[in-house]
Amino acid sequence: MTEPTETPVGRGRPPTSSRFRKGQSGNPKGRPRGSTARSAPYQKVLGQTVTVREDGVIRRMSAAEAFLLHITRRGLEGDGAAARAAMTAIEEARARRGPWDDDRLTVVIMKLVGSGSVNSGLTHLRAAAVLDPYRETARLALEPWLVEAALDRLGDRRLTHSEQETIWRSARTPRKVKWPDWWEYED
Repeated sequence: MTEPTETPVGRGRPPTSSRFRKGQSGNPKGRPRGSTARSAPYQKVLGQTVTVREDGVIRRMSAAEAFLLHITRRGLEGDGAAARAAMTAIEEARARRGPWDDDRLTVVIMKLVGSGSVNSGLTHLRAAAVLDPYRETARLALEPWLVEAALDRLGDRRLTHSEQETIWRSARTPRKVKWPDWWEYED
């Protein structure tokens, strides 16, 4: 008669007595409740009150309102992705509101322009573009149509070479400007 030999036990080979039985789950109790709390704490972050400065005016609002205001403003400035994100956020907010909420949501976007602030006026008229919108001291560049209109208004007057260089460097896309026949400067 032969004696039964035990299977070798070691790394990757647990004893047969403690192995999972066929058809038995390796995690019979399942995942414990609340163990997926590693997701981003959106409600905690967006519920905070933040201070927002708009053209020197300081206001306090929730982070969610500030975020929605920011993406709405970017969308109005021509950023298509921000416009879509703002519309999606507004639609989601409308969907979350119950039928008992019949008061209307009004979003008012104001840009305060200080007296003598030519830069803000030019950007609102879309006559100039801010080259770096995230800096307070960002440089403005004139739109080509504005440069052309201003040169037409000169009539017979001609600009000096240094004045032409200043205008060239002030244009957002100088290669797209239809320069007059007398124009000499080119970068």
